[in-house]
Amino acid sequence: MKKSLLYLSLAIVAIMGLLSSCSVPQDIAYFQDFNPGKSIVVQNPVEIKFRADDEIRILVSSDRPELAAQFSLTSGGSGGGGEGSRYTIDSEGCIRFPMLGKIHVAGLNRQELQETIRDQIIEKGLIRDPIVTVDYSNLYVIILGAVGTGRVQIDRDKFTILDAIGSQGDLNINGLRTNVKVIRESYGKKSVYEVNLCSAEDLYASPVYYLQQNDVIYVEMNKKEKRNATVMGNSAVQPSFWMGLATFIVSAMAWFK
Repeated sequence: MKKSLLYLSLAIVAIMGLLSSCSVPQDIAYFQDFNPGKSIVVQNPVEIKFRADDEIRILVSSDRPELAAQFSLTSGGSGGGGEGSRYTIDSEGCIRFPMLGKIHVAGLNRQELQETIRDQIIEKGLIRDPIVTVDYSNLYVIILGAVGTGRVQIDRDKFTILDAIGSQGDLNINGLRTNVKVIRESYGKKSVYEVNLCSAEDLYASPVYYLQQNDVIYVEMNKKEKRNATVMGNSAVQPSFWMGLATFIVSAMAWFK
């Protein structure tokens, strides 16, 4: 009877050890449901639109540099020259632009603001055919957790969560890919969204696939890393743990024989 119990105990320990040491994680690979030949419709691209406190650069160019120069700021540390002048959008969503005065820019995307300024310059007869370039200056998203952390500069009109993560060289192997959190503020209210990077359908359908300035991306560590933070850590999933347990059972059975 005791031998049968011993053998049964050892068999259970061996099976549990094999299962824990040989299991294959299913939450590492991206796009697991995106196979060759399959197509997924991405939601309409969402472009960055300007908000209060955003900083932008504006450059007006012309074949007559002396006319274009009147649209460059030369004082107050705002700079000018080939990169354009920097403007911070005020609490009313406006900037004050040389020769044009107050312009409401909040809610416009980059292309729309370029066209707005260009049209006003032409309407006032200041330059016949100006070239207006608007660039982002301090627009960014914040990325935290099991990935390179810090501010990621927005460098394009349609900036996705993959752009942000890719700029950090990818999540580390311990990053939880199935519920990456994105925190977004809109009209003073913060909302939290979850994105499953392992599912292409979930990712491309997400309202936060296209990011907005000041979004916060948080990548949680996986269960293995969480266990590492405990006293026992990952001892219970190591083969050495099960070998030690088996030795203990054999010794205990021999003692009580």
